[in-house]
Amino acid sequence: MQPFALPDFYVLHPARINPHLERARAHTRAWARSMGMLDETRDPGTPDIWDGAALEAMDYALLCAYTHPDCDADELDLVTDWYVWVFYFDDHFLEVFKKTRDREGAGRYLERLDAFMPLEPGAPVPEPTNAVERGLADLWARTAPAMSPAWAERFAESTRHLLHSSLWELSNIDEGRLPNPVEYVEMRRKVGGAPWSAGLVEHACRAEVPARVAGTRPLRVLRDTFSDAVHFRNDIFSYQRETESEGEVNNCVLVLEHFLGVPAQRAADIVNDLVTSRMQQFENTTVTELPPLFEEHALTPPERAAVLAYVKGLQDWQSGGHEWHMRSSRYMNKGATTVLGGPTGLGTAAARLPGLLRAARALRPHVPHQRVGPTASPDIEIPYPLRTNPHRDRARHNCVTWCEEMGMYGTPPRLPEPIWDAEMLAGFAFEICAAAFNPDATPEGLDLATQWLAWGTYGDDYFPAVFFRDRDTAGAKVFHARMGLFMPLDCGTTPPPLNPVEAGLADLWRRTAAPLPVDARAEFREAVETMTESWLWELANHVQRRVPDPVDYIEMRRHTFGSDMTMALARIDRRGTLPGELFRTRAMEALNHAAMDYACLLNDVFSYQKEIEFEGEIHNGVLAVQRFLECGMPEAMTIVKDLMAARLREFERIAATELPLVAADLELDGRALAALDGYVDELREWMAGIAKWHHETRRYPEPELLRRYRPSPSPPTSLGVSALAGVPGLSRRPPG
Repeated sequence: MQPFALPDFYVLHPARINPHLERARAHTRAWARSMGMLDETRDPGTPDIWDGAALEAMDYALLCAYTHPDCDADELDLVTDWYVWVFYFDDHFLEVFKKTRDREGAGRYLERLDAFMPLEPGAPVPEPTNAVERGLADLWARTAPAMSPAWAERFAESTRHLLHSSLWELSNIDEGRLPNPVEYVEMRRKVGGAPWSAGLVEHACRAEVPARVAGTRPLRVLRDTFSDAVHFRNDIFSYQRETESEGEVNNCVLVLEHFLGVPAQRAADIVNDLVTSRMQQFENTTVTELPPLFEEHALTPPERAAVLAYVKGLQDWQSGGHEWHMRSSRYMNKGATTVLGGPTGLGTAAARLPGLLRAARALRPHVPHQRVGPTASPDIEIPYPLRTNPHRDRARHNCVTWCEEMGMYGTPPRLPEPIWDAEMLAGFAFEICAAAFNPDATPEGLDLATQWLAWGTYGDDYFPAVFFRDRDTAGAKVFHARMGLFMPLDCGTTPPPLNPVEAGLADLWRRTAAPLPVDARAEFREAVETMTESWLWELANHVQRRVPDPVDYIEMRRHTFGSDMTMALARIDRRGTLPGELFRTRAMEALNHAAMDYACLLNDVFSYQKEIEFEGEIHNGVLAVQRFLECGMPEAMTIVKDLMAARLREFERIAATELPLVAADLELDGRALAALDGYVDELREWMAGIAKWHHETRRYPEPELLRRYRPSPSPPTSLGVSALAGVPGLSRRPPG
């Protein structure tokens, strides 16, 4: 019996089939046999993986005929061979390494596969010793020459991720550990291989994405939403096989079943809603983000046509992949109905009405400024000792003065009154955060850290106050584009600032970048620009009154919170003792993301009333959970706190089990190991400092929100006089 009924799927585009299917079936049978993938030709010592009947039943040629309906016969043969190879690799890895828990052997096996994807044309490859190596060598030689070196590099990287991330799956199985939802989403893209499939779409459609836009947010989101929808749909169909036959723990239905404490049917329905949400994000990105991207990067007509052909290819893959899952013997699909080939045309969407109606719920607009009232003080405790810098009072005083010098208490152009005043700034108490982040900093260093926090927060308040009100997308893009002018890599002159954000950035950059080498300056500048660019994403959602997709929200929240900027400073401090390649490893990326997510979600919990009721904000993790799960605020708040706890556990697990393995692989010496321990401790202090600040700042309590957003007509009573001790002229709120 099936463990749950298949949900109503959102499939907007009917599947079509390639006319060269039968030729591909015959070709791939012969190819798999020649590579040694079938029982009658397998290499000595290789366990039983497939026989001819199993390959026929799985019918990968049918998958490729569905997912690439328009390519010619030769291309369909090539693409089908790639999918036979990747599924064979998956089953071979299961039998040889997952079931035997042979992590060391798996590592050696995967490292060797890299050599069969040379980026230099004609470069020699090792002699293959098994069917996986033999197949990869043959496929790479038939594929890479037809595309540019940039595409080959991207495709090799996605293939490498697909292969090497199998170690993560193996580790989870070995530990019997279920990943948390955010961790699962990130790793499923690499393990599941849909980014790799997206690369093959470019090849099959002869529609290579121009290199200069391949890494931009719109193209990245198209690839990631495509990948997530493909993978989560696969998890629904493969749940029974993976949980009952393979002992698999890496399945989204299973992950949500345990994380949310719900039955398998409810978990499967939630995963289906996530599939729908990711597909709608794909559509939204195509319609709203690609047209301005074309103009801003001056893509030529052929380049635009290539990107749009790529988008169409991804849509075909979604519909075709769904159809194949409904038919393949590999998956749970009893009782499934298919709509291959129709009905199509204007007015026939009603044939897919259940899935469309389910999807329509997510498109309802959000009503801003709903009264939510004060939430109880969150019972969030972080298990790290907290030190504080002894120069905290000086930093508070100097930050209040510095913000005045930068013009942050004045009335910006286009606004009727100031965004901040000195008393408000003193109550924000950024020095609490900075003193916890930097317990050993000099007085000057703590001043600088505190002022960076004030600058980022002022920018985060200034941007929506100026650009959200008028929905001024063009002005917002100019604002972001000008940020780089105030961060010259040579620390040279900067133009006259037009607002306090530019004035503050110019001053902070001069004091921060001057002691750094040029490459460190470039890294830090990129982190600052990543933050300000993310504010454009918030503006786009505000214009559409669109609460973000939950996955898109988590990934963009790391940028809007400024996490990259503060962590870049920590990495810069470790330059010379820690190699750059360490920060590019999966373990270090996952460690940083876990810390970022904990801090971002903590902020969402504390700022819920401020953002939802007083600011009409739509970018809040609690709200995203409310909307997606259609639940109340208390339940959403509990889920967010559970996710925070899960991310904190993941942080500690990575630090304890994964980083030592990475350090051994990179052969770090004693000095570097000490620096790595110091970096992890800094992240702990970063999270602890953020938690302490949220408990003590006056940015979020309701009385302060009423004073800031709904001031009484009479002169307000001075608040927090003790916080202003030693700061002259701050006993009253300035006029306006």
